[in-house]
Amino acid sequence: MYNDVTDRSGGGAVPIHVDHEQRRQEIVAAATAVLGESGFAKFTLRAVSDRLGGSVTMVTHYFPNREALLTRMLQETLDEAQSMQEELASIEDPHDRIEAVVRYFLPIDEEAMAVERARVALVSHRNVEPAVARHLDRIEPGMRDLIKNAVQSLISPEELDATVDLIRLWTSGVVLSAIEHPELWTAERQIEAMRHFMRLLNLPVKVSWR
Repeated sequence: MYNDVTDRSGGGAVPIHVDHEQRRQEIVAAATAVLGESGFAKFTLRAVSDRLGGSVTMVTHYFPNREALLTRMLQETLDEAQSMQEELASIEDPHDRIEAVVRYFLPIDEEAMAVERARVALVSHRNVEPAVARHLDRIEPGMRDLIKNAVQSLISPEELDATVDLIRLWTSGVVLSAIEHPELWTAERQIEAMRHFMRLLNLPVKVSWR
């Protein structure tokens, strides 16, 4: 994982340990911020390297082009979804599973908000950038599966797909509202809205939610 890089700027050879996986994570985080703040048109490797305060070669060493970087960002999303699937499988109470999965979709902290801003920026370019369309088309089935696995024990098979659609639409609406008005959609307000939404769905709910 670590490579030695020699720094000769001071006249002596000083080994610098580079954690390559950590560097990739830093690049992905910077790319997410650039995409969410500046939009896809300004999403360049140069902009990402500027965000990191380094040269563009620091980025191209790991990601030779923008599509390679998008692919890594996609994989990060899919990996997180898989981790969430495993977490849901370990939750016995179906009500807790529903709360966990809907919370997962809500931008209740800065990291989640940055990711959602980036996703919205991608959506606006899906019809003009084939790479973006491929990116989004791979993500959506995984997101739907998360919801389906969380609610299927409480929903009849005939209503399952429609319920998944409704929850997906509702969470997407909250995301857009939170991006447009972050000062209004605090974490507390999002969670309270989520609980009220579940009541309107007429799902069995815990007494503590009433």
